Amino acid sequence: MVVLNKIYTRTGDNGMTGLATGERVQKWNLRVEACGAADETNSSIGVARLHSADDPDLHAMLGRIQNDLFDLGADLATPQREKPLGWEPLRIVAAQVTRLETEIDAINATIPPLDSFILPGGSALAAYLHVARTVSRRAERVIAELAATEGEVVSEFALTYANRLSDFLFVAARRANDNGASDVLWVPGANR
Repeated sequence: MVVLNKIYTRTGDNGMTGLATGERVQKWNLRVEACGAADETNSSIGVARLHSADDPDLHAMLGRIQNDLFDLGADLATPQREKPLGWEPLRIVAAQVTRLETEIDAINATIPPLDSFILPGGSALAAYLHVARTVSRRAERVIAELAATEGEVVSEFALTYANRLSDFLFVAARRANDNGASDVLWVPGANR
């Protein structure tokens, strides 16, 4: 159980912060940036979720994803090191990725295929889901950069989860647009 009885600690006043392992790193460290990007994704989904009450199934899916994003943050904040931690770190697992894939497939099965790219918009919920999608893509890029950084390890399913999340948010936005009927289609060269 997490207990937060003091909100400010002053330990970050010098530009350093602590990872879950206890090691101190600069606040601009790529691992900290990845944690922040996951947190920002979570916040953007929270805004979208405010508009999802009319779709209880989607509302519940978004709530599960928000919880998963805290798991992802914990995963990223606990780098894998050669020295044992003495405790089992929280990691994103295959079942979380599989659940996202199952939900993507279920949503997508009810939506007609695209014959054009779509513009972010339509309903308020769809627009917010598209914002969350682009934020999640940025988080994925930061996590991918961290995974490609020499000496850094990203757990097996963290990057995969981040990749599937943006796909989920795309089909969820189409669902929010009357299963694609209210999607705003891109018209190439329309304003030339």
